[in-house]
Amino acid sequence: MKTITLLAIAAMLLLEVFGSTSSVGGSMSFMLVFVVVMLAVAIYEAWSNGRGVMGWIVNLFASAVGGLTAVALIGMAMEAALPHFHLEGSLASWQHPLKYVVVAAIALLMVLGSWIPLQVLNRLRG
Repeated sequence: MKTITLLAIAAMLLLEVFGSTSSVGGSMSFMLVFVVVMLAVAIYEAWSNGRGVMGWIVNLFASAVGGLTAVALIGMAMEAALPHFHLEGSLASWQHPLKYVVVAAIALLMVLGSWIPLQVLNRLRG
């Protein structure tokens, strides 16, 4: 799990530094990283606990729901926080170090959003 988290943070930071800043390309790249991270969390949990086919399907569904919920909550938090940053231009063109801290926090919250529902399911499974 630690490896997935570190790889997610590294991927998001590398994408932010070297990736596209266009309106469509940047967003689609972030969503691709999100889907890969979500799948990695679900597959890792199913593989490490020896789940059957139904367990894999439930893990993928729970991870997707949790991850999408986390991304939606992150989006709402960013909408509330952006006016307080006093940006001169767009967030994509902002080169302040806080931008990279925010990107790393988003990656961490994406992993947590995919992982927490799986832990709740593990508690319910017994």
